[in-house]
Amino acid sequence: MPAIAFGRVDDSFSVASLKAYVAEFISTLLFVFAGVGSAIAYNKLTSNAPLDPAGLVAVAVCHGLALFVAVAIAANISGGHVNPAVTFGLAVGGQITLLTGLLYWIAQLLGSIVASFLLKLVTGGLAIPTHGLGDGIGAVEGLVMEVVVTFALVYTVYATAVDPGKGSIGIIAPIAIGLIVGANILAAGPFSGGSMNPARSFGPAVVSGNFAGIWIYWVGPLVGGAVAGIVYTYVYLHQDQAPVATSEF
Repeated sequence: MPAIAFGRVDDSFSVASLKAYVAEFISTLLFVFAGVGSAIAYNKLTSNAPLDPAGLVAVAVCHGLALFVAVAIAANISGGHVNPAVTFGLAVGGQITLLTGLLYWIAQLLGSIVASFLLKLVTGGLAIPTHGLGDGIGAVEGLVMEVVVTFALVYTVYATAVDPGKGSIGIIAPIAIGLIVGANILAAGPFSGGSMNPARSFGPAVVSGNFAGIWIYWVGPLVGGAVAGIVYTYVYLHQDQAPVATSEF
């Protein structure tokens, strides 16, 4: 059974690993730019009116499509995590070392911050929207919602991209990952915001200076990702199945 490993410095700073960090930075930048950009565009077109059903669908579709592309273009280089919760879930399942995972986090967070700064620049200084809880939703409800939807995301990653027995389904992994994110935003958007991704929440918070409730979008996704990694690893993966190389995932 794959075990959690700290990792070696020479492996985490190899040429292949450095290329993987750049790939994670670029993919996260593109994902956040499109995802947050869609929310900014909606606010501009509606003069900052409350999010309506049509707007929710548009934002969910944009996030799903953007993540599909972001995962696909990085899949053969870094594994296309684009999300600290995915990286953490894979580390818990022994699919990536803790040291390499930490460096993935740094690349992902930087990508999100740069994307948010670029959006601030190219939109003429428009406000960068941040994740927040819906009306009548408390911190506990929001936290549980983020745990559940992130569990669904990371479980999907394991089933379609990691499991050695996935067969031909691995080809559609980026599509499946994009679809589950879009679906989860439709379900969770009005309640917790449907982040599932600490980097997606952190970059806009840094640029806007609004860190209200940011802990929910770290704790919830990391817990959900870890639980998914533990469940899939110990229920479905077998001892004779080797973990994915760090240069791949």
